Amino acid sequence: MKQGTAIIIGAGPAGLTAAIELERRSCIKPILIEASQEIGGISRTIRYKGNRMDIGGHRFFSKSDRVMRWWLDLIPVEAGSSQDGELRYQGQQRDVPAAAAAPDPQTEDLVMLVRQRKSRIYFLRRFFDYPISLTAATFKNMGLVRTVRCGASYMRSALLPQREERSLEDFIINRFGKQLYLTFFKSYTEKVWGVPCHEISAEWGAQRIKGLSLKGVAAHFLRKTFGPKRSGDIAQKKTETSLIEKFLYPKFGPGQLWEHAADLVCKGGGEIHFEIHINRINVEGNRVVSVEGLNQAGERVTYGGDYFFSTMPVRDLIRAISPQVPAEVAAVSEGLMYRDFITVGLLAGKLTVTEKDGTPLKDNWIYIQEPDVVVGRLQIFNNWSPWLVSSQDKAWIGLEYFCNDTDPLWKLSDEEMARFAIAEVAKIGILKAEDVEDFHVVHVPKTYPAYFGSYDRFDVIRDYTDRFENLFLVGRNGMHKYNNQDHSMLTAMAAVENIVNGVTAKDNIWAINTEMEYHENKETQ
Repeated sequence: MKQGTAIIIGAGPAGLTAAIELERRSCIKPILIEASQEIGGISRTIRYKGNRMDIGGHRFFSKSDRVMRWWLDLIPVEAGSSQDGELRYQGQQRDVPAAAAAPDPQTEDLVMLVRQRKSRIYFLRRFFDYPISLTAATFKNMGLVRTVRCGASYMRSALLPQREERSLEDFIINRFGKQLYLTFFKSYTEKVWGVPCHEISAEWGAQRIKGLSLKGVAAHFLRKTFGPKRSGDIAQKKTETSLIEKFLYPKFGPGQLWEHAADLVCKGGGEIHFEIHINRINVEGNRVVSVEGLNQAGERVTYGGDYFFSTMPVRDLIRAISPQVPAEVAAVSEGLMYRDFITVGLLAGKLTVTEKDGTPLKDNWIYIQEPDVVVGRLQIFNNWSPWLVSSQDKAWIGLEYFCNDTDPLWKLSDEEMARFAIAEVAKIGILKAEDVEDFHVVHVPKTYPAYFGSYDRFDVIRDYTDRFENLFLVGRNGMHKYNNQDHSMLTAMAAVENIVNGVTAKDNIWAINTEMEYHENKETQ
């Protein structure tokens, strides 16, 4: 078996997956270097006065059986079996406590809940299914004129030659038509990225929207309405990821799984060092020999190793490499852009909006398409897991804002940000300001690697970093790819496989979450 030491920058999903895989498949000791005090990266769970926040919302669902089984090796589902290569899990009913405590997940039972997915779009002060469903309620909410326009626009897109897909705008219009794009995609997407959709690469759509189209939505609706019921099937192999109806979720949020993973790494002989900011990567020839950084006391520390994994933002990695990188590589790196993220948690006695029968909303999250507010999405933490909220008679929600760290919004104090957020959701009728009892604000820098700026020249960076045979870029920020949690894990797994098998090429890592069919079609246009 391979032996040695692996230095892993970052203790998020990719870094922790790499560490566990190394311990399982080799005698290589993992040493994780984490800049913060937290485990899990953006998949961590934030704790506040007995309540818990999930940054961005993390469904534990993957088309990869390997990832699904990996998660369940760490935290088992309440009851389950595997048949015919598919994963089927029957979630047992559990009593929800009147006041759920917030114990340490390391001492509490580790369990995956089976959750029913529900998300909607909030537009025109009304709820629309997400993705859009072809129901009478949808047509009623849209109104006759808008419905006719959207239908005609879609038919035009479906029947006439399609646009060359140079931008995300082209990508979406080809699949939904211009009117549906303007109605349900443009405003939210531009809130997320802060630039017009025609300036965003179509590759973002290929990775995030993938096979979703109006035809696919219609087919899913027909199968769901008239097709055979498949009770308890969580695999959903034939369902587009955006249309899945069930997912797994750790009882105390995503951080519970990654905190448990970190515990396993340490028990297996690995190390995790916190609050160390890596700012120097020392290279000799085609190998990395060590990394350096500053600890909490401002002291410089050095870690040497045989293998190196980086999940740190690519721009920071390139700045840290010594000797100095070629000018072209540095220029492309400095042109990479990121989108930052603010979550405002609000604890309220109740929400103004309810389901039609008067019961509390059942959504996991709601996309805010209203153009007169800045908030982009709203999570209802109660519906991810009842154990995320300390009192079941309260509504615990998260308001998500996308911005740049140079924006005035980012620089607001927590009190100012909370007042701003409360005013926005009160304005669009989600709640009354006087019903808010408490708040908690969380800033997350570099949450979204952007597909604009110098991204169209990213191959320059890839070609340069790939030449270091013992350096592996993995994860969302590590590869500057808008990966989901499972894709980030798969990149780490592929990197470990390369080490175990003595493979120095990195093509299999970069190929993860790349829609080859899309790229092949694009090249033939």
